[in-house]
Amino acid sequence: MNNTINNVAIVGGTHGNELAGVYLVNYWRNTEPQFITRASFSTETLLANTKAIGLNKRYFDSDLNRQFSAESLANMNLSNYEQSRAKVINQQLGPKGNPKSDLIIDLHNTTSNMGPSLLIPQQGEFYDLLAIYVREMMPEAVVLLDEDHIANQDHHLLSTIAKRGVIVEVGPVPQGVLKHEVNEQMAKMTGIILDFVELYNLDNLPQLPSSTDAFRYLESLTLPVNDKNERMGMVHKNIEGNDFQPVKSGDPIFALFDGTEINYQGDKTVYPAFINEAAYYDNNLAMSLCEKVVINNPR
Repeated sequence: MNNTINNVAIVGGTHGNELAGVYLVNYWRNTEPQFITRASFSTETLLANTKAIGLNKRYFDSDLNRQFSAESLANMNLSNYEQSRAKVINQQLGPKGNPKSDLIIDLHNTTSNMGPSLLIPQQGEFYDLLAIYVREMMPEAVVLLDEDHIANQDHHLLSTIAKRGVIVEVGPVPQGVLKHEVNEQMAKMTGIILDFVELYNLDNLPQLPSSTDAFRYLESLTLPVNDKNERMGMVHKNIEGNDFQPVKSGDPIFALFDGTEINYQGDKTVYPAFINEAAYYDNNLAMSLCEKVVINNPR
């Protein structure tokens, strides 16, 4: 892979009711293009799910950010609005496997208390250096390795159609709502990523720490349901709002409506993320469980 990044795409509105990215992309396009301009690469912007943005909904037919595996993109029978839109975006920024875009930065919001988070769905020196740089420039940021073991062609995220891709995920903020601090954090992290790319291209990165802490996705937990798939409980108050905080075996994780509790039974300490994310309620997903890892400086 050619290491130079010549083309960067910044994408907002992959989910139509995650407004920070929508408004920032429009602002950078129309008012402050210099914020996303660097000398060593070109930058384009895209509003991904235009129909959902207009409706202030996450999606129209199905989740756009689940349509970008190579198999799905090649399947012409997948033709609802988001499935068709994914194929258009793939031709514009990809195509996956031989893309025009060297890097996609996909901007997302969450209702969960994750703060400013950098989600990395692939592995490699570029990502390791980026993670360490972002954490050095923005210590409040969290790095989440999001199923980075999956082959890129099998990943279903929009960001994976480029040679490299990352997600800027910031919360908490309700769906369809703008929040000043969230917009500031998203803009700050995006600017830091663009600064990193410029320094990376020029082989002029500063002296970086030897390592940084990160989290790696392990599995998802669903809300407790009965045999009719009716919810029997909710996320425990001790867990709610405590994204990336440790949960040990025996800690209460769900509170049932009958007053009893369900305790975590894993064999090691885990760190939940996307806790009680509103968008995941259609699948009864309660949280993602992560392990704590260290990213070592490869240079």
